[in-house]
Amino acid sequence: MNPPITDWRGLRVWLVGASSGIGEATASALHARGAQVLVSARKAEALDAFVATHPMHNGAVAQAWPLDVTDAAAVTRTAREILAQGPLDLVVYCAGHYREMRATDMDMADLQRHLDINYVGALHVLGAVLPSMTARGRGHVSLISSVAGFRGLPKSLAYGPTKAALTNLAETLYLDLNAVGLGVSVVHPGFVQTPLTAQNNFAMPALITPTQAAQSMVEGWARGAFDIHYPKRFTRWMKLLRLLPYRAYFPAVRRFTGL
Repeated sequence: MNPPITDWRGLRVWLVGASSGIGEATASALHARGAQVLVSARKAEALDAFVATHPMHNGAVAQAWPLDVTDAAAVTRTAREILAQGPLDLVVYCAGHYREMRATDMDMADLQRHLDINYVGALHVLGAVLPSMTARGRGHVSLISSVAGFRGLPKSLAYGPTKAALTNLAETLYLDLNAVGLGVSVVHPGFVQTPLTAQNNFAMPALITPTQAAQSMVEGWARGAFDIHYPKRFTRWMKLLRLLPYRAYFPAVRRFTGL
């Protein structure tokens, strides 16, 4: 569905939300394959540490670009400076915020924070890079969604809807951008060992490492996939649940989660 990306040597990749977890692991994997990785996040110290531990390798250079995705002007300014160095071949939106929340204990400020980081931040980045990419007629954008966006889940009042929005956004982007030469993919991870999932106080089935997640993403881009989901032993079950009618879905989720 997309032009396969198999040779990363010399490609310029901007990973937004790459100070830890999936974003950091993916940046490391692409740097090892010869890509020029530009890493952004709010934590400048973490980005500097990444650059220090990823010196030039096979001509690949890592750069740190501290950034708060909720600041639209800062996103525009950073993208302009990055693009002044050369075109981008891949933009990966990895930034994310997660806290458990139920409708019986709503926190409006945190609901807004989920929306601002998980979804509106992606719009800020896309608005800053797409004009250059479409004018060039080349490149790829990839959004990190989640299986939590497939359907409503307990304790996911704040997180799940923002991930569902990202998936819908990616689908619409594909319809609009494929015809002008751009690749679009959406990533649906299951449970990955990250600072976000470390909050969970329940057993997480099929838990994988960020390195394993990054490998799955690299393989997905090499296949030219639109929907990259992992680990499949878990995500395939979540996809099946998505097909159930509500009469069956709600009891199944209650039995599975105990909530």
